[in-house]
Amino acid sequence: MRYLILSDIHANATALEAALEAAKGRWDKVLCLGDVVGYGPDPNEVIDKVRELGATTIRGNHDKAGSGIANADDFNPVARNVALWTRDKLRAENRVWLEQLPTGPATVDGFSLVHGAHRDEDEYVFAPAQALDGLLDAPSQITFFGHTHLQGGFTLRDNKVGVLHFKPAGDAPFSTLTIEPDTTYLLNPGSVGQPRDGDPRAAFAISDLPHHTVDFWRVPYDVEAVQKRMAAAELPEPLINRLSFGR
Repeated sequence: MRYLILSDIHANATALEAALEAAKGRWDKVLCLGDVVGYGPDPNEVIDKVRELGATTIRGNHDKAGSGIANADDFNPVARNVALWTRDKLRAENRVWLEQLPTGPATVDGFSLVHGAHRDEDEYVFAPAQALDGLLDAPSQITFFGHTHLQGGFTLRDNKVGVLHFKPAGDAPFSTLTIEPDTTYLLNPGSVGQPRDGDPRAAFAISDLPHHTVDFWRVPYDVEAVQKRMAAAELPEPLINRLSFGR
């Protein structure tokens, strides 16, 4: 079974469509690690597409804030502004769908899904010290996580934590990780709709665990078209600008 793994789409329908087009014919099921909405101009369009795909989806912090089941008091002012805007724009059935998303961790086909971390769905895992608990506590060899918008991950082998970075070579659209025995993995597919690792292209992953591989993809999309929709919706200018730089 091949899984298309999406995370942090953040209401960016153009980036999502580019990712799906690039991945066409390469996956059997879709998994989504949360933050379907927030920041971007297309909350209903993205939810519609994720639902159409039949994706197994867990919730993210922006899904909670955007649906209203959690307040946005701990968000920065820019993120809070968009969370409240999202609540106003959501169709009723999409608001209910967000409200009913399950929390992580979830288990699918022998691996785990979390938005932030195993112990706390809202925890950010940026560094090896932060990853260690998740690697030690993981109920499966591989956990896919999101939330940081950084494509990469961490490994635990022989009691040592390693750091993974992925960058496709040359014109290749993806780089491949080979899953090794006796190694535990925390893997982040990156953000579809708002990367923050200095690469503005949409990020996602495709796992083929029976063949012991995970491909980490980067795909260009029409950033300017998204920025125009954001400006028309009067979304905060810092969010509009950052899409150009992947920061």
